[in-house]
Amino acid sequence: MREITIGTRGSKLAVLQAEWLLTKLKEAFPGLEARLIKTTTRGDRCSATTLDKFAGQGIFVKELEKALLDNQIDLAVHSLKDLPTEIPDGLTLAATTTRLDPRDVLVSRAGRLAEFAPSSKIGTGSHRRAVQLLALRPDLRICDIRGNIDTRLRKVCDGEVDGVIVAAAALIRMGWENRITEYLPIEHFTPAVGQGALGIETRSEDKEITALFSAINDEPTWQCITAERAFLQALGGGCRAPIAAIGTVSNNVLKLSGMVASADGDHILRATKEGDALHYEQIGKHLARKMTEMGALQYIAKPKSQ
Repeated sequence: MREITIGTRGSKLAVLQAEWLLTKLKEAFPGLEARLIKTTTRGDRCSATTLDKFAGQGIFVKELEKALLDNQIDLAVHSLKDLPTEIPDGLTLAATTTRLDPRDVLVSRAGRLAEFAPSSKIGTGSHRRAVQLLALRPDLRICDIRGNIDTRLRKVCDGEVDGVIVAAAALIRMGWENRITEYLPIEHFTPAVGQGALGIETRSEDKEITALFSAINDEPTWQCITAERAFLQALGGGCRAPIAAIGTVSNNVLKLSGMVASADGDHILRATKEGDALHYEQIGKHLARKMTEMGALQYIAKPKSQ
């Protein structure tokens, strides 16, 4: 087989994820030749702008997708939560890796969330995390922060904020689990769609590369994230409202939990749907319909055209 080129963002975490994937590929296909190509995305360049301003725009993936379409790379590795539900013509999501812990976690210098004093400062660049946090602790102050995982943790050490909320999977991949103060419960902090999983995007017509990844695709993860993405897309995947979902598979039953909140966080809707794990996409659509009947659409504002 030809040498394959793997595209990735240039952050420390993204490179670690791509190197991990490369190791898995070489375990499955001894003798495989591959190399990484690092790309700086718009999301990396615009690190001072809060993420909700870019909702649905794929700011961490567009440059990698262009490199794929231009045949500069053979595949792109993404944190799946960064990949929009609408994928450009000519590209496909070929596989997902086994999902790590999908939960959000607190890293703090003030103990667990319940121990925080009123007016303590919590850092996050995620609207989804902010509204769910304030639903539990409206007495806390949210500080918008961006930057790579190192930068966000440094803000805690430097005393700029009392704590930050980040993805457990990011710290696990970095080998920093010992820095986690508290794992936040999913029933109060529904994760971002796809959180904790890696997605491999390829050119649709490149059957050789697509076949390569069928060998390392994790089926339960695929079922869960496809249900989550179907849910998000059915509600309007490019919207700026806080929308979240998490799927789990047990005994061939997929349980999908969803969350939709108003932009100001004053109203939060939660619902679940279960079904045969083989019908994962339909489960996502059914949950979206259920939450629409609960009134979710009144909280979902479409983004203005760019």
